[in-house]
Amino acid sequence: MKMRSTALLATAAAASLVLAGCSSSEEADPTTSATGGEDAPAAGGDITMAVFNGWDESLASSLLWQHILEGKGYNVTLEYADPAPVFQAVADGDYDLVTDVWLPATHASYLEEFGDDIEEVGPWFDKAALTVAVNADAPIDSLADLADNADAFGNRIVGIEPGAGLTAAVQDGVIPTYGLEGMDFLTSSTPAMLAELDTATSNGENIIVTLWEPHWAYGAYDLKNLEDPEGTLGDAESIYTYSRTGFATDFPEVAEWMGNFTMSSDLLYDLENQLQAAEGDDEYDTIVSDWVAANQEWVDSLTA
Repeated sequence: MKMRSTALLATAAAASLVLAGCSSSEEADPTTSATGGEDAPAAGGDITMAVFNGWDESLASSLLWQHILEGKGYNVTLEYADPAPVFQAVADGDYDLVTDVWLPATHASYLEEFGDDIEEVGPWFDKAALTVAVNADAPIDSLADLADNADAFGNRIVGIEPGAGLTAAVQDGVIPTYGLEGMDFLTSSTPAMLAELDTATSNGENIIVTLWEPHWAYGAYDLKNLEDPEGTLGDAESIYTYSRTGFATDFPEVAEWMGNFTMSSDLLYDLENQLQAAEGDDEYDTIVSDWVAANQEWVDSLTA
């Protein structure tokens, strides 16, 4: 979940939903061939990808594919918005692709609402999960042991936004199930949680935070997830790319590439961590270009 996404980006994305006059399928030029053959898949044309505000993996995967596709002759625009307007825009054909659909649970309600009007491209990450994490050298490995060791963590759990689904899972599931009612559950914001995490790890102190995978913090800090033997945080999910209806017909080459796309945790966290360290959004192009150069063989394999 990308902290640096701004309100201006969200506002611009919302405006694009109103102002968009035609879908990318209408703008694409199907006569331009990648190889020059009459029956070859069309190359070039305009593609709009949606990025969820505040979701690191959405930003990283979208910037990566923007770089790759523009190198193949496509014109790729990124639009930033929250999940609800993104699903609506993809269903309406205003956006072509979204790379951050969590299934089977997180975005299930959106699939129920828009599933008939969007198309699955394919899963690319299979270890998405809600987590409760601690510094790797913390004295416990399981939530079942936390109540007896609460003092080691200052008797507190550092959470994120009060209205987040992760917060509800901890409040309604983790705390009562593991008898943690005596601990302080602090909720304010994701940036505040990350600031606490940074301070504690820099000082060599124990800390327990609510997190999720994938997240850049796993690449920046030495962390471990506490085991959840009672399953209070739910099962691991997969992250899928979805498209507007007809995208695979209009852009068969891109649909094939992205349908075969997978990315390891190490690669994703490395890219997320570098993007998170950017001083401003204008640094993203340079960061992605340098990251691609450092991982060129793997990036080339995505369109081989």
